[in-house]
Amino acid sequence: MKPRHVIISIIVLLVLAAIPQYADNYFLRIATTMFMYAILAMSWNFIGGFAGYPSFGTAAFFGIGAYAATLTQINGMPPFLAWAFAGLVAGALGLLLGLALLRLRGHAFAIATLIVAEVLREIANSWTNFTGGGMGLNLPFSTLTPEQAAAYFYYVMFAVCAITFICMLLTARSKLGFGLRCIKQNEDAANMVGVNTTLYKTLGFALSGVFAGMAGGVYASLTGYIEPADVFDIMITIKAIVMALLGGVGTIFGPIIGAVAFLVIDEFVWQNFLEFHTGALGIIVVLLVLFLPLGLASIGKYSILGRRASK
Repeated sequence: MKPRHVIISIIVLLVLAAIPQYADNYFLRIATTMFMYAILAMSWNFIGGFAGYPSFGTAAFFGIGAYAATLTQINGMPPFLAWAFAGLVAGALGLLLGLALLRLRGHAFAIATLIVAEVLREIANSWTNFTGGGMGLNLPFSTLTPEQAAAYFYYVMFAVCAITFICMLLTARSKLGFGLRCIKQNEDAANMVGVNTTLYKTLGFALSGVFAGMAGGVYASLTGYIEPADVFDIMITIKAIVMALLGGVGTIFGPIIGAVAFLVIDEFVWQNFLEFHTGALGIIVVLLVLFLPLGLASIGKYSILGRRASK
């Protein structure tokens, strides 16, 4: 990384670290949500952006992570260990699903991952003794004040977001990233030249699961309550895909840019078009995707913000 980029990164980190000292709880909540959205968009980018596989499994990973973190905390595990465990469980799920589903392609793969998320939601709804069923689960009561909790989860979600970004950057510049891009360009040709496409896709899917699962774990602690309809909601997946498309699929900074843009648009629509929120939000996003098919990152394609993952 060039010295100029290092300096810019340090300045951005210092600004983000100082925000809780001056911002109110509402702003911190919005910023924490933005970090979570960025994590989800980046996690989808591992398989959907780099490899070009249209995964609808983000909600499955998020939900599994939320339940893994909640159940372990209820049984006495410290939050940080519970969040790490949530990532491992979701990553293991991604590994297993990758081995089973990644021989499928295109619409078949998309439908299969969507079915998995729905099956897990139904299991969580039915397994009342373990998951609480439709009544959900409550996490242990926090002793933090609202102000302390807002700042605490801001920093935690920011840390997970930073770790996700670093891992995505390292992946993009690694042999794994090169293999995933080869798969996206022409999977059959990649197989012919000796690329182990099944292994690379499975690893990409597992990484996608790790970070979506960690986001789910932190989200569970943040809200203090989870239920299947919330954490396995298909809209979690839809939002991750939309944010990646909005920012730039397969780019390094695209998912982050998309998350920020989506949240800004969402808040604007909520404040000005409350009665038509869903429709207005959809129209704005569709227009942006139509007129900027390569995402908002393509606006600065000759700068650091628009750098493709392959560079």
